Amino acid sequence: MEPDSLKWVGSSCGLHGPYIFYKAFKCHSLDGKPRILSLGDFFLVRCKPGDPICIAELQLLWEERTSKQLLSSSKLYFLPEDTPKGRSASHGEHEVIAVSEKVIVRLDDLVKWTVPDAAGWVRGQHAQPLKAAALRELGRNGQREALHRYRESTLTSGLSFRDIQRERAQLGERPGHPGVGVGGACRGPGGSPPVGLACFA
Repeated sequence: MEPDSLKWVGSSCGLHGPYIFYKAFKCHSLDGKPRILSLGDFFLVRCKPGDPICIAELQLLWEERTSKQLLSSSKLYFLPEDTPKGRSASHGEHEVIAVSEKVIVRLDDLVKWTVPDAAGWVRGQHAQPLKAAALRELGRNGQREALHRYRESTLTSGLSFRDIQRERAQLGERPGHPGVGVGGACRGPGGSPPVGLACFA
């Protein structure tokens, strides 16, 4: 990797044949600011000029050892009106539709697809972090640690992201997942039940 381009963040998390898997990478957004994207992060993308903005969920990062090619796999979510069937009365106000196939692209192409701000995305609800009083209450009744373990297991499949969180803190990024998240109004392929959408400021 070039020194000022894409850079893996943290240690590798697996090997399989000629592939080395990673948890996160650092890139520079269009405004020149460094940004870290990790497995489980949701962010806005536009696949090509003129295409609608959609949500990408980063699911896999790897490097092919012989060619040194950096690759990513993401799941995409579109607003119903941006799909071939369009929006219908059965769609929720903030619903998104999951694409059935994952999108595998070179990491530098994924970075070019990212939309630097959410100004073009007008759906969803702004999510707020838990207030200190709520966290204290969870701690008093023993649920805070359980909530933390649940979040870690569901978002990261048990991988430790402490090294990634340290790097994010050094950049001044908020803890958690930047951009957007899918959580309560999303249909999978074939119209499976709603799951959800939240936008983070």
